[in-house]
Amino acid sequence: MSELRVRFAPSPTGYLHVGGARTALFNWLLAKNRGGTFILRIEDTDVERSTKESVEAILEGMKWLGMDWDEGPFYQSDSFPLYKEYVQKLLDAGKAYKCYCTTDELDAKRALAMEEGRKPKYDGTCRERSGQCDEQPYVVRFRAPQGGVTAFDDLIKGTITFPNEELDDLIIQRTDGTPTYNFCVVIDDASMRITIVIRGDDHVNNTPRQIQLYEALGFPVPQFAHVPMILGADKARLSKRHGATSVIAYRDMGFLPEALNNYLVRLGWSNGDDEIFSREEMISKFDISNVGRSPSVFNTEKLLWLNAHYIKNGDTQRLAGLLLPHLSRRGVTTLGGPDLMAVVKTLQERAQTLEEMAERAVFYYNAPVSYDEAALAKFDKELLQAVCTAVTEKLSSAPLGDIAAIDALFKEVCAENGWKMGQVGQPTRIALSGGTQAPGIGEIVLTLGVEETLRRIQKMKEHLAAK
Repeated sequence: MSELRVRFAPSPTGYLHVGGARTALFNWLLAKNRGGTFILRIEDTDVERSTKESVEAILEGMKWLGMDWDEGPFYQSDSFPLYKEYVQKLLDAGKAYKCYCTTDELDAKRALAMEEGRKPKYDGTCRERSGQCDEQPYVVRFRAPQGGVTAFDDLIKGTITFPNEELDDLIIQRTDGTPTYNFCVVIDDASMRITIVIRGDDHVNNTPRQIQLYEALGFPVPQFAHVPMILGADKARLSKRHGATSVIAYRDMGFLPEALNNYLVRLGWSNGDDEIFSREEMISKFDISNVGRSPSVFNTEKLLWLNAHYIKNGDTQRLAGLLLPHLSRRGVTTLGGPDLMAVVKTLQERAQTLEEMAERAVFYYNAPVSYDEAALAKFDKELLQAVCTAVTEKLSSAPLGDIAAIDALFKEVCAENGWKMGQVGQPTRIALSGGTQAPGIGEIVLTLGVEETLRRIQKMKEHLAAK
């Protein structure tokens, strides 16, 4: 059995979107599972639309997701001489020909075909033409078989058959001498010895043309696996109008790479009813035969659920490091404030994203300058002032200890004054954080420390006195 060799071949005309990332992931996992080779190839032959920034965005996205490649990145633009060599080989063998039809002529033929109810494919005008002057502009077309069928056994979709009469003579070289996509892909996959081509099923219609080129050039034909598209909630193909589709955008929104990988692998692939997979489990269990034939619907709520799981169970030190950029964007510096790992511990149980965690962490480093007045209005002003005084006296005279000791201290305040915990805990939470959506009182006090806690309660007292 030959070595498995797969590739991911994005076009650098934009960011790495989630559909491309899933294709890359399926290729990467299969290579890891079978001890094969994962190759990264940048298909940059579209000179006008390809950009260095897009290449960097693709590489950044793959590195963030942890998809390391074994070979590459290779760039199609470096292989132009090779493509020209193979175009000439097909011309010399009579398997390709020069077509001198002008754009106007082709448009007229296409319009007439549609008017007559025929498929608007090239009619082969130049297929047998000879004696034309090469000084005239021309394209090079592949001389495709005109009868029979081209069929292949797709590893996901099963046997797919195309009547050759439906396929016209594909242009493999444009008038400016640049090769076309379908031709480049065949040369690249053959020269890189790709054994399985895993890609989106929007490429199904390209496959018979590519198979014909493989055979005409004497190359072995790889296996194909066409992965169904990812759809939005409205069942239309996933696009920007459905929300973020860029891998880096999800990173910036506070998603973890392990959560996005886990979510993407379950878009079309399954292993029983399992939902959560570690990196190692994905590698050991992945097989292309378990990829379904139906499109998958992108569900942001499911992704959020997975992300919350990974945050909740994540390494606190790592989460603290990942949280820093999200705090910096809010103008928050952690210098001189509570230990960031301690802050994370108080928040990771409930946060769905790092952005959400950062928003909830701000009060630890920036004392509140205003309060949730609607929440304060639920309590009598004299009660609020009395609570502030009682809590201050208790915290000033007792060691902090641990969270359990702090919670016990607040229960003492309640017992000594005949108050309920809600009458003490909520006002104190507002004093310390500015609002009601914050961790438990014990967690906040222990993280802020006694000195900062007392300073904030005093500030609340002054606020109440000024009302």
